[in-house]
Amino acid sequence: MRGLPDPRPLRIRGENPVKYDVIAIGNAVMDVIAPVDEYFLSEMAIQKGIMQLVELERAEMLYHAMGEHRQIPGGSVANTMAGCSNLGLKTAFIGKVADDAVGRAYVEGTEAAGTHCPNAPEREARLPSSRSMIFVSRDGERSMNTYLGISSEVGPKDVPEDVCNEARILFLEGYLYDKDKGKQAFETAARLTRNAGGMAGIALSDPFCVDRHRGDFRKLVKELDYVIGNEHEWKSLYQTDDLSTALEKAAGDSGLIVCTRSGHDVAIVRGNDHAQVPVKEVTPVDATGAGDQFAAGFLYGLATGKDLATSGRMGCVAAGEVISHYGARPETDLKELFRKEGLL
Repeated sequence: MRGLPDPRPLRIRGENPVKYDVIAIGNAVMDVIAPVDEYFLSEMAIQKGIMQLVELERAEMLYHAMGEHRQIPGGSVANTMAGCSNLGLKTAFIGKVADDAVGRAYVEGTEAAGTHCPNAPEREARLPSSRSMIFVSRDGERSMNTYLGISSEVGPKDVPEDVCNEARILFLEGYLYDKDKGKQAFETAARLTRNAGGMAGIALSDPFCVDRHRGDFRKLVKELDYVIGNEHEWKSLYQTDDLSTALEKAAGDSGLIVCTRSGHDVAIVRGNDHAQVPVKEVTPVDATGAGDQFAAGFLYGLATGKDLATSGRMGCVAAGEVISHYGARPETDLKELFRKEGLL
């Protein structure tokens, strides 16, 4: 990858036909959701209302103790692909699952929702498929116990060249940088997509992820075509408490930056083109997936040639839909919501 000249035009393949509008690479984590009572949480020593990483033995124990549950393919950028698919874009998700019940269900569920999984479940896998066991108590609190499993082992060999060569936009998950193999997969996918004429960008993932990989992420901001983050992530990246300073530096480094601020205007900057996108205040039922679906709406706008303000508004509408119900994926027709807002 290399830096782009300034001003930096969007590198979307104009009228050339491609197989995929948006592809993504990230962690393939099955969300396993079960209603429980306070007694169950106490008996299983589950800390209420927080997310904990767990090892295999505890993951297996909790999984088999869940009783009635439902499974929904998850993972941050996989959720974004589900939103893009809801909007009618042609999508693919590059991840890693084992050939076990959870992994097969993950691929089947993802494909059924309209996103292609080019990687088949891995036979003779060293680790089981990843899962996040989400225990929902009667007061609506969600207590998450996540086993990373095989999804965190995604590497460059898992990146299909033909998929990257046929994509307009690649969306990357910052968490992949937590392992060297993930970093290599990330860079391989970005190189292939951009060499074929597509765009590649990243979600910064969370402030702690930024803290762990600040040097690499600062480099990526300069090399990739777009970067999406929230105000805390941008301030962490540039080590400042002043958001304006962080965004000014980011705008000087990157071709296109997006900054979301929970409940406040979204800032989007591309060269001399600035957009401040107003956000309608919504009392969230469940804030899970807001950032993932903002990205879906924004990428839809980007892929279909909309201006920055419209793309940002699309992101806000998609985020508003997902926080109106439980779960990290849209439950209504996002395009219809866009039409109602005059965006299509």
